[in-house]
Amino acid sequence: MTTPEVLFVCVHNAGRSQMAAALLDHHAAGRVRVRSAGSDPAATLNPAVVAAMGELGLDLRREFPKPLTTEAVRTADVVITMGCGDVCPVSPGRRHLDWALDDPAGRPVEEVRVIRDEIDRRVRALLTELMSVGAQDLHDRPPADGADRQGGQEGHDQQRSRDDGR
Repeated sequence: MTTPEVLFVCVHNAGRSQMAAALLDHHAAGRVRVRSAGSDPAATLNPAVVAAMGELGLDLRREFPKPLTTEAVRTADVVITMGCGDVCPVSPGRRHLDWALDDPAGRPVEEVRVIRDEIDRRVRALLTELMSVGAQDLHDRPPADGADRQGGQEGHDQQRSRDDGR
């Protein structure tokens, strides 16, 4: 089986996408290639995100926001966006999911924990799916969690519009 590659994308790559990438990398233990990027990367990671992830033993202190590239999208089997709306490119033949999640920017660690735990739940469901179908079969399957960029789920457009303003 080919090792699947997942790209997590949010606007600043300083919170949601960093947490998702660290959690998937941790749970997958080398079975998935994981990357994260931002459509408008921040200078540093959100300190509350670093603290919340540190509570799980995941050290993000050496991580930094990375810019989104077309190449990163093209090489990923699954691209999961988190509030970057239409700014994130869609590459034909790739599976695109949009996870509507609150932005941890400006929130205290207590609130970031709730976001982190929801991301962890979704990451675990994604990992289960990735391990059951493999990279080749990902493109034709409905999402295990979240919404397809092409199809969507009820209420998805309203959440996406709210996220676009952040």
